[in-house]
Amino acid sequence: MKNILEHDGYYAKIEYSDEDNCFFGTIVDINDSISFEGQNIKELKAAFAEAVEDYLDMCKRIGKEPEKSYKGSFNVRIDPDLHKKAVLLAASRGVSLNHVIELAIEHEVQKKAQ
Repeated sequence: MKNILEHDGYYAKIEYSDEDNCFFGTIVDINDSISFEGQNIKELKAAFAEAVEDYLDMCKRIGKEPEKSYKGSFNVRIDPDLHKKAVLLAASRGVSLNHVIELAIEHEVQKKAQ
């Protein structure tokens, strides 16, 4: 994945600040907002690992679950014409709109993982 780092099953979105002349990241899929930075990739990776370990230690100390939980439902806003086409596709296949959307997301996720 582009601009994503992984450490012990935790992921961070990485960006570069030209203004500050450094890389910075934000840990995703956790219950808090945790960021870190580094002047180069080696520093960035070390700061990320330290941020993950510190966060997990803090969660353990206070008895907090670190990872976000997901219900499996979310709102998506799309172009009305695309919405209509998706409904027609679902009807033609005899499945729900949710099933069509789930298959489309699964297809994109698998494509990105390759």
